[in-house]
Formats: sequence, structure tokens, C-alpha cells
Amino acid sequence: MVTIAVTGKGGTGKTIISALLIHFLSKKYDLLAVDADPDSNLPDALGVTPRKTLGEIREVFQVSRDEMGTLNKEQWLEGKIYSEAITETDDYDLLVMGRPEGEGCYCFANSLLRGVLRKLMKHYDVVVIDTEAGLEHFSRGTISGADYILVVTDMSRKGLSTAKRIKELSSDLKLNFKKIYLVGNRIMNEDGAEVIKKFADEEGLELLELLPYSEEIVKFDIEGKPVVMLDDNSDYSLRVKKIAEKLVGDGNG
Repeated sequence: MVTIAVTGKGGTGKTIISALLIHFLSKKYDLLAVDADPDSNLPDALGVTPRKTLGEIREVFQVSRDEMGTLNKEQWLEGKIYSEAITETDDYDLLVMGRPEGEGCYCFANSLLRGVLRKLMKHYDVVVIDTEAGLEHFSRGTISGADYILVVTDMSRKGLSTAKRIKELSSDLKLNFKKIYLVGNRIMNEDGAEVIKKFADEEGLELLELLPYSEEIVKFDIEGKPVVMLDDNSDYSLRVKKIAEKLVGDGNG
């Protein structure tokens, strides 16, 4: 199994990249897509209407135990995830984590959730996780780990600052990722490319790919079209496809 997590500052395009990675990799592999960002934009980028989120199921778990019957808590939670939280498509399965809406401690529910997710993810060849702007799910252990972290940044100072913080956090927490890569996105010219290359060198991050600014993606966003409708032979799509092939090739080799 190969696990790819995509992170970076909000607005840098990490969800677009996640969606296109899912689009290409699901053509060859049994894939689980995980939306671990509380803003939950991945379903829109994929053109999929999700079922219940894990946050909603966790809420039910907190307030009502009556329907569990003879099942233990882990069995009940696992059954709920399979029957209500996983959205099945022809090419991949989608799991939206969401966020809890109520108050109170979710420590016990989170502990059960960690165990269920570890078992669930083992059933797939590839798992692609669209994360929030950080490594919170990994530091909390909600998601046990990833082979590859893609830190997405644009040319903005905030994007670069977030990328630096993610790299430092990974080191401070001693998270055992196989590799952390930098992906430059929305690069408009050679000057922008040089900014990203210089940043990667200074921070000791391997630059995996530079993705161009795409007017078509902007148009899709304005019109509410899923980014996976982008032409597979466009420059942007081909570069993301190259990323997908490198990561899964590395994972299988």
C-alpha cells in the first residue's frame, strides 16, 4: 500500500492536486480517497456527493449507544463507517472525515476511529489524503502515517511560510514519513519558478514538480465544475500525472 498525503496553506491548490492524483491513480489501482480537511472541498473537486462524514458518525456515537445492540463499540463504529461513511464510485472509494459539531471530549471515539481507519486503509493499493494546512491528523495519530507528504505552495510569502512550518513540524514530531516533497503550484513565469527553487534549496526540501498557472482551472472554479474534467492531455494534467507515476512507482519499487 502507498499512502500519499497532500498538505499546504489553504488556497495554494492542494485539493486540485489531490483530486487529479486520485483521477489518474484510480485508473490503475484500488484507491481510497480521504478528505481530511475540515473545509471538505475534495468532493466538489471530484464531482462526488459524499455520504455522512466521520465527524457526524462520531457525534451519534457520543449521544446514543442504544442501537449498538450486542456489538462492541469498535464493531459498531466500523459497521457505521462501511455502511454510511464510505462513498463508492466506479473508480475509487471516498471517505470524508469532517469535524465534530458538538462539545465535549472525543478522546475515546478518536481512539476507536484510529484503529478502524488503520484496518480500512489496508484494503487498498493506494490512499490519497487531502489534509488541512498542517499535520494535525498525523500528530494526533488519527491517521497512522504516510509514505509521501506533498507540501504544496504557490509563490506567496504565506504559502512558503506554511510549507516551512510543515517541514519543521514533521522534524520536531519525528513523524516517520518516507519522503517529504515540495510542489510549486500556480507558477506564472520563470521568476516565480526561481523563487520556489531557491526556497526548496534553502529549506532542504526536494522539489518534485512545478505546476503552471491554469486559466482553465480558474474558469472551472468559477463555473463550479469538478477539476477532474480538465483535459488529461493539458500541460497541468500531464505534470500531475507525472507526480502520480513517480510516487507510486517509488512505493512499489
